[in-house]
Amino acid sequence: MANQVSTGAALACTFGATPADFTASSVDVSATTPAGGITDVSPENIPTFGLCTSLANPAVASATAAAGSPVPVPQPCIPELSPWTPGSGRVTMNGISALNNTSQCACAYGGVITVSFPGQVRVTVE
Repeated sequence: MANQVSTGAALACTFGATPADFTASSVDVSATTPAGGITDVSPENIPTFGLCTSLANPAVASATAAAGSPVPVPQPCIPELSPWTPGSGRVTMNGISALNNTSQCACAYGGVITVSFPGQVRVTVE
């Protein structure tokens, strides 16, 4: 079974330099910390992964070209994320699927965001 993702979860990006701390939008469930939903992808939910190394990121591509470097020149990460998928098939909050630790979301610059720690381990959602 998958674990519910809540505020304090740790996230990783395939192109990010550091983990990001997740902050859930939901306040409508009874839990020790707010629970996440699949639409929690704003900068308030997922602030940054430090530096980005994706050449699909215009800032990285520009800096890499300017440096004449054969490897990407990291630039500040400003994620542009799609909703998490798949989310819980059974648990919803105001009609939005709950976020679980097997969910992933994609960044417009090619990164895949995964949950490395759900923020808690007591609540399971399928």
